[in-house]
Amino acid sequence: MTISAETLQNTPSWRFLLSHPAHLLSFGFGSGLMRKAPGTWGTLVAYPLFFPLLAMGVSGWWLLALCLPLFILGVYVCGITGRALGVHDYGGIVWDEVVGMLMVLAFAPANWKGWLLAFALFRVFDIVKPWPIRWFDQRVGGGFGVMVDDVIAALFALAAQALIWRYL
Repeated sequence: MTISAETLQNTPSWRFLLSHPAHLLSFGFGSGLMRKAPGTWGTLVAYPLFFPLLAMGVSGWWLLALCLPLFILGVYVCGITGRALGVHDYGGIVWDEVVGMLMVLAFAPANWKGWLLAFALFRVFDIVKPWPIRWFDQRVGGGFGVMVDDVIAALFALAAQALIWRYL
């Protein structure tokens, strides 16, 4: 379950993010510091990472394969940051959104409509958390728990995206 800034005694700041590379990465290079909708801002961080990869020809299964080490890195850095904050899944920890969105973008049509639909679908599944996403979000802890629910949300978004583009 994601915890908001209101439940922490000390709200994370740039000083906190710069105190350890794991904090900077898990906070999506600072996007997780946004007071309103940090997960949405974190999701947007995927685009400046995605477009250079796409320009280099990294998409589809290759991009999805790249998400595996990014996921493993996320388990590590989100775990460090969660422990430092004393909170399992603080809302400002958004590396999970970055990786999840990259997964969805891997198979999005390479145009603005595809990229917009990928964003919308991922955010819907990440926010609504239908079963089993919510189950994992509430029961799995540590860095793995932070990351796994967003990967499942990405899989839901990928399935919905495939169905939508198939019938459009």
